[in-house]
Amino acid sequence: MPVLRGAVTFSRFLVEPAEGAPADLKRSLSRALKARAFAPIERRSEEERAAGFVELENHDASEFNAGSLFYGEYALFAWRIDAIKIPSPVLRAELDKWSAAFEKEKGRAPSRGEKAESKGSIRQMLRNRAVPITKVHDVSWNLKSQQLQIWAASRKAVEEVLNGIEAAFKVKLTPLIPATAAARMGIEESALGPTAELIGVELAAELPVEVRHGEA
Repeated sequence: MPVLRGAVTFSRFLVEPAEGAPADLKRSLSRALKARAFAPIERRSEEERAAGFVELENHDASEFNAGSLFYGEYALFAWRIDAIKIPSPVLRAELDKWSAAFEKEKGRAPSRGEKAESKGSIRQMLRNRAVPITKVHDVSWNLKSQQLQIWAASRKAVEEVLNGIEAAFKVKLTPLIPATAAARMGIEESALGPTAELIGVELAAELPVEVRHGEA
């Protein structure tokens, strides 16, 4: 729970309403989170992944009542990802064991159809036994300043959470980086480069001592 632990790996964004955004985001926050709440992977399906919003302090809950969602001027919640993947070597080993047992019992090798049917059953058995790999990324949203932080280390994870938030709340998240801040203030990006004085200092620092002092 990085938000409550005080971890420092996060990406920061400015939240701006997009077309179709509700007039009062705070009032619609809980409803929007519930609409895209996390739902566990259906074991009998073919899906290998599930993702959605959960409460910050209880990653199995998605009620998003005021007491679990709002902390002063902040809305705190999380994005949960579960994944189940059966490694091919594990599936193949189980199928080989079944084929050997079948041949021993029937006195013949299984047909292609029998093998395919058994493969499906074995995959389902392994899915039922598998423990999902869970990752949770915290989100803190200052509803007063409209600044939002996604607490994730990888760019791929940040982009997934960003897309989920933009879709759920009909907003646009703009990265809060120097170039973006300058653009909002009407400052040309070229003006953000090093000054001539700074470049001169850097070049001088790289020259040999005798050249810097004009010595031959």
